[in-house]
Amino acid sequence: MVYLILVLLAVWLILAILGTLIKGLFWLAVIGAILFVATAIWGWLQNRSRT
Repeated sequence: MVYLILVLLAVWLILAILGTLIKGLFWLAVIGAILFVATAIWGWLQNRSRT
């Protein structure tokens, strides 16, 4: 489960960086950032409920 969360975080981070680097793809950066934060919160809640 931790591996899946880390992979998703990496994918969302790459999308956000590409969105900021490529002109006209600001929407990709916004979506990547939102998904990154959502995945991080979801992973934190999953880890918190296990302990």
